[in-house]
Amino acid sequence: MKKLLVLGFIATLAGCADSHNLNVSNTEVVNKISASSSVYVALSEDGRYGEKDYKGSGVLLSNVIKSGLLTKMNDITVANEAGSFKESIKLAESNGSDYLFYPTIMHWEDRATEWSAKADKVEVKIVTWDIKNNVELSSAIIDGSSGLATLGGDHPQDLLPEPVNAYIDTLFSVPVQN
Repeated sequence: MKKLLVLGFIATLAGCADSHNLNVSNTEVVNKISASSSVYVALSEDGRYGEKDYKGSGVLLSNVIKSGLLTKMNDITVANEAGSFKESIKLAESNGSDYLFYPTIMHWEDRATEWSAKADKVEVKIVTWDIKNNVELSSAIIDGSSGLATLGGDHPQDLLPEPVNAYIDTLFSVPVQN
């Protein structure tokens, strides 16, 4: 009986755990970003799932990126509106930024998990562009899903800080080499 209770408890805890994956295109970034650099964070188009638009989700994603960057540097500008990749590069250049972080929401699904037993899901891509050298520094695809026993507190944006911060860490481990 005790073994059955322990197994039930473990299964319940497993349902509480969020999961996420971080797939970085270039894990050996040669030119690391220095803390004295300036960054322009573009704004993603809002996420959509089926017929449902998740208004403000692009701002939420950019704010998660900004929060992660603030632990490494100070000079961060976030776009006011979404634009194409090329438009964002031009805006970053005109802003005098050294790097562009260009996020794209690929999947955004906010569910009432506690009632539906359907997990929140998110998938985003972040491209980091070196403005001065006009080349991609790195990119990452991050996906995550919430646990099933969330008690109503999770949302897709809550799945992002840990993997976004892990990605940012790959870009800042040593100063820029010139």
